[in-house]
Amino acid sequence: MNYSESRRNLLKALFVAPVLPAAGFFQSFAEVENKQVGFSHKFKLSLNVYSFNSLLRAGKIDLFDVLDFCAEHNFDAIDPTGYYFPGYPQVPTDDYLNRFKRKAFLLGLDISGTGVRNDFANPDSAARKADVEMIKKWIEAAARLGSPNLRIFSGTNPHEGYSREQVFEWMAKDIRECCDYGKQFGVVVALQNHNDFLKTSADVERIFEMVDSEWLGLNLDIGSYRQTDPYQEIAKNIQYAVTWQIKENVWIDGKEIPTDFVKLFRTIKRAGYRGYLPLETLGAGDPFEKIPRLLDNVKNALQNS
Repeated sequence: MNYSESRRNLLKALFVAPVLPAAGFFQSFAEVENKQVGFSHKFKLSLNVYSFNSLLRAGKIDLFDVLDFCAEHNFDAIDPTGYYFPGYPQVPTDDYLNRFKRKAFLLGLDISGTGVRNDFANPDSAARKADVEMIKKWIEAAARLGSPNLRIFSGTNPHEGYSREQVFEWMAKDIRECCDYGKQFGVVVALQNHNDFLKTSADVERIFEMVDSEWLGLNLDIGSYRQTDPYQEIAKNIQYAVTWQIKENVWIDGKEIPTDFVKLFRTIKRAGYRGYLPLETLGAGDPFEKIPRLLDNVKNALQNS
């Protein structure tokens, strides 16, 4: 059953329910899939380890240090991006994955997701095929790690000589192949809107309709809708969200401004989203100071939204 059919059936069921204001009614990924409308929201705070990008890249800390940090600050989970595992883009050894998974468990931390870097906007079919094979290997690694999803991108290649329609066609085919493989291992492919080939909520909607797979979800990046009002864009795509990147700033009228977390979380709560909210800090500054500050702001906003 495709997303359009799922939504039509859900709306039919809602005709017997009280009418809700259109501006405040968005169906979450889980609600669409399960045809449930009675669940309240459920949030678990995670940390996307890209927040420590410069320190991890410099070898000053490693993923096990970030586990300790997450435990110290009582995060519910950690989202360890694949780039920071040894040997990337090759998958880590089973021994490394098992040690990481064991320590996370002993610290009371879930592994909310992981991710890779790919480019499905590339006209070179051989390069895209290599990315598909890389993603498949990381889907298996995610399953061994206990990660419920694997984050991927649409791509940044300028694809000169090809129309956006052509790119959408081959991109949908490549993503569908990844989703079919994810199904075999119980891993959702989480496509991130990253202000790359996918810039708007309409772009996201289009690729989801074209891929038409229950094993495709959205890693909803609040800082990457930059064409129009980001809060409206979030609301339009929230039905597909399976995980997030909650950032300090959003973009409005070409300017980066602090996120209105109360407004954001009210929207997410109305949608009935249940799952992880990974936080990610960007830019200059000490992440050991920035992350606790972001965490406090998020917790305060959750109480007041």
